Amino acid sequence: MKTLAHLNALRAFEAAARHQSFSAAAHELHVTPAAVGQLVRTLEDWLQAPVFVRQPSGRTRLIPTEAAQRALPDIRAGLDRLADGLEKLSEASMNGVLTVTVSPAFAAKWLLPRLERFQLTCPDTDVRIDTSLKPVDFASQGIDIGVRYGTGQWPGLVAEKLLTEELYPVCSPVLLKQIPRIRHARDLAHVTLIHDLSMDGQSGFPSWASWLHAAGGQDVPTRRGLKINNSAAVLQAAIDGLGVALARSVMSQDDLVSGRLVRLLPEVRMASPMAYYVVYSASSAAKPRVKAFRDWLMAEVAKQPALGHRQTAK
Repeated sequence: MKTLAHLNALRAFEAAARHQSFSAAAHELHVTPAAVGQLVRTLEDWLQAPVFVRQPSGRTRLIPTEAAQRALPDIRAGLDRLADGLEKLSEASMNGVLTVTVSPAFAAKWLLPRLERFQLTCPDTDVRIDTSLKPVDFASQGIDIGVRYGTGQWPGLVAEKLLTEELYPVCSPVLLKQIPRIRHARDLAHVTLIHDLSMDGQSGFPSWASWLHAAGGQDVPTRRGLKINNSAAVLQAAIDGLGVALARSVMSQDDLVSGRLVRLLPEVRMASPMAYYVVYSASSAAKPRVKAFRDWLMAEVAKQPALGHRQTAK
């Protein structure tokens, strides 16, 4: 227990030895150099022995004594173990930060408009959203849980299907009044197509070419049009009347309900080969914050209406 009483002094000594400087150690520990020096002197008083070689005047680099150098590996290992123990105590509580990784478009069009409901349910959990189109390393980047779009295969992660979706063309109500009536997929040859390149090149990602081929519009040219590498921006371009977008129902649901977008050719029903999955590492599954967020996501999906059936063009 005497060692624990001098825990701050041990932290100050370890940091000063690693940096060979009281000033650098003070910067890391968010205290003053004088405070670090005082903590080190407290440790030396308790040990009744120096922990740094006294340097000639003018030399500022700290050199641990021979005994201190032998002790440092055990001290560092002990501090690391204490940090691990504190982290485990934190993980067992709803208090603290939950880091969630999602794509920028999923955050904007689905998660953020609903996130307040999770925060009301779990007010002691602070949510940090990490937006990225590329897969991230959960362990090295401190990610607790995420939502990914794909086929459900991500090595090292548990993946549970969250949302399936339909694909269909959409446009703004204003544009709908300005273009020739769309009765068949072939009629899309007369409008500007908005292309989603956010996951361009990934096998299975929905494209105009694949949708038109399945819908009988193989002759509609797809090389031209407006090309955007963000799914939320694709829908915004359609809302602004810049053309017709190939919408994914998860992303476009709120825009259809609000009337910002209308669905074209509702009789053409096509499921996406990809879906949204809740993903997390197996070691994180039991954390209360992770479990609460996973359960909340599933509950949000369970209570929402079927996607893609509202606000269709007549």
